[in-house]
Amino acid sequence: MPELPEVETIKNELLPHVIGRTITGLEIFWDKMVRQPAAPEFRERVLGRKITDLSRRGKYLFFHLDSGEMLVMHMKMTGSLLINPPDGNYARAIFQLDGGVAMHFRDPRKFGKMWLAADESAVMSKLGPEPLDDDFAVNTLAGILHNRKAPVKPVLLDQSIIAGIGNMYADESLYEAKIHPARPANSLTDEEIKRLYRAIRRVLRAAIKNGGASVRNYIRPDGNIGTAHDEFRVAHGTGRNCPRCGTPIQRIVVRGRGTYLCPRCQVAP
Repeated sequence: MPELPEVETIKNELLPHVIGRTITGLEIFWDKMVRQPAAPEFRERVLGRKITDLSRRGKYLFFHLDSGEMLVMHMKMTGSLLINPPDGNYARAIFQLDGGVAMHFRDPRKFGKMWLAADESAVMSKLGPEPLDDDFAVNTLAGILHNRKAPVKPVLLDQSIIAGIGNMYADESLYEAKIHPARPANSLTDEEIKRLYRAIRRVLRAAIKNGGASVRNYIRPDGNIGTAHDEFRVAHGTGRNCPRCGTPIQRIVVRGRGTYLCPRCQVAP
């Protein structure tokens, strides 16, 4: 699933292609991807509208339209947005923009969604703080963890608590901080919280710098893959050894989520 670094990369790389462009055509090949309004009305309300801005919150993209409405997109598990791809494979919708720009919503498994909203508030109200925002401090993370008995990994994955961290980046952050994913969140010491805070921000920033991780279906808007996965130390690490101590990387399940760790560096609770 595209997580914060992938969606941030999509946003950054789409910006020069879509800002100031007018939506001149729209083909929808999978009506069920349109959450609201119904696909025919959705098409009618976006046609002729200029894209004035593009922003991200968590794993959501917001295309700001000159009508005042927001075109909201969520890539879900396998979605990508491609600019003028060589083929229409798995295209569930194609936005034609003036200037000869075609933006394809590619989604092999048809889980991606898009809809129109009056503003960002309906989505923003459901999301926790952004881990890379300037006002997300160590004390912010400490307040979140101290009040929760659940294992630390599912707390990090809960988008209503912290926005944007997904499975593989939670694994990488917890490994870097030397914290077992099943540790109760409220059991972390102040020093461990500081390590985790630094790890989350470093891991996410490095992944953005590398264009996100193309572990499965994620493709950048220009059709290239991201390379963040090349620097993963434990995530999706079956068959590899810990780069610190050489112990085989282990896969466990924490609250239903496949989880990778080093059993020696991340001591079980």
